Amino acid sequence: MKIADIDLGDYPVVLAPMEDVTDQAFRLLCKEFGASMTYSEFVSADALIRNVNRSLEKIRVDEAERPVAIQIYGRDVESMVQAAKIVEAEAHPDILDINFGCPVKKVAGKGAGSGMLKNIPLMLEITRAVVEAVDIPVTVKTRLGWDCDDLKTPNRLSEERALIVELAERLQDCGIQALTLHGRTRSQMYQGVSDWTLIGEVKNNPYMKIPIIGNGDITTPEETKAAFDKYGVDAVMIGRATFGQPWLFKDVRTFLDKGEHDTEMTLDWKFEVLKRQVQKSVEYSLREDNALKERKRTELGGIIHVRRHLANSPLFKGIPDFKQTRIKILRAETQTELFELLKEAKSRIEDFQKTQFSV
Repeated sequence: MKIADIDLGDYPVVLAPMEDVTDQAFRLLCKEFGASMTYSEFVSADALIRNVNRSLEKIRVDEAERPVAIQIYGRDVESMVQAAKIVEAEAHPDILDINFGCPVKKVAGKGAGSGMLKNIPLMLEITRAVVEAVDIPVTVKTRLGWDCDDLKTPNRLSEERALIVELAERLQDCGIQALTLHGRTRSQMYQGVSDWTLIGEVKNNPYMKIPIIGNGDITTPEETKAAFDKYGVDAVMIGRATFGQPWLFKDVRTFLDKGEHDTEMTLDWKFEVLKRQVQKSVEYSLREDNALKERKRTELGGIIHVRRHLANSPLFKGIPDFKQTRIKILRAETQTELFELLKEAKSRIEDFQKTQFSV
């Protein structure tokens, strides 16, 4: 599958853009384990224009993570065009992605993100202007609609189907090179079940010529393969399922290529990956970038960022009385402290597995 001239190979699986999650350190790990492409955290157009350091950090790109997309959001044409030009000039990403999908109130409530689904003319105007403003491929990520809580309700299904199918066509006409669809409406937030039937309808619309990337509720290699087979999407995007397991891409890639799970990922191996994730997060937090004139950050900055990943790792699911250990992980302030907690967690898992085996 190609986005413009960028070849992502067969059955590409990409890392979703997630606020406070997909920083450069995490993207590099996911890329190492097989992500076909990664996306940055979303970046505010207004903050980029104001030269806010935190936003400038978000658009840093390492050559090892390419191809990489930088995602921006905003609510007016002028700021989005200016931000797009800044991203192109400063970060040189392979792709510029426009966020028309974020459902959180602080974004959508102000008319940005999925808030644009209530103002389609402005959404299209912004898209056309950004496409014309930069030389790199522009893509869009959005949702199925705004306020339909139950897409299975007959009198709403046709309305939402008509909206997203037509909207996809119009976005394509604006010149975007790919479209990512999250299978929920804004009002659903992250509740309920992602509706892939409408994603499939957009993909199977003969008018659509650009790649369609499906997103929502993909957590396993089996679900990834089913998304390709059943709905015909060109790529699958995985988001929250990567928390605490960047190796998911390795298992998915092995399953798609060979029809089997990856057997190299032992418990010891996975905990070594989590330790590497901690080290990378701290390393990138401490790194100074003279071009951005940043002040040197502390080790704690990297720890705060990564400890939420670790606390939510699926490795700990089902372990009895794990709540207190999880709380300790979320309160850890040093790399040494986190490593000790990971050692304790690994021991707890091994003891639990022995108990299960003996039963």
